[in-house]
Amino acid sequence: MKTNILGLPVKESELLVKELNVLLANFQVYYQNLRGIHWNIRGKRFFDLHVKFEELYTDSQLKIDMIAERVLTIGGTPLHTFEDYIKNNKLTVGKNISNDEKAVQLIVHSLSDLLKIERNILNKSGEINDEGTNSMMSDFIAEQEKTIWMMNAWLEEEL
Repeated sequence: MKTNILGLPVKESELLVKELNVLLANFQVYYQNLRGIHWNIRGKRFFDLHVKFEELYTDSQLKIDMIAERVLTIGGTPLHTFEDYIKNNKLTVGKNISNDEKAVQLIVHSLSDLLKIERNILNKSGEINDEGTNSMMSDFIAEQEKTIWMMNAWLEEEL
């Protein structure tokens, strides 16, 4: 089995790069959704949600960079065009959402879809002992599960 400079199997790392690029594309759509609801939110909860959405899009921007750098670290090239993002997107695209509950529901659904992608990556990276990717996915998953719980509490919905 041929390994790369990190000691990871080359073939499996190439497959992992593809999965990480799917995650990258979906995080870009999530980020843009967050920007849109941040800009367009209206109503009595504007001040609280405007700040919260900014916090979330700032965090997702950092994650986007982390994912792209992980792709580079394991020998790939990160996707970087809107065409690639749209082609690989699995999230609902939010457009002109100004209602607070619809905005929060979009976040919950987006995070749920991101979790599916991340768990898939976690399984594949675990199979090749890629601790760097494992650690990143584990951190993302734990953080996003908590955000889903908080957003559902805000919506007063059960998990």
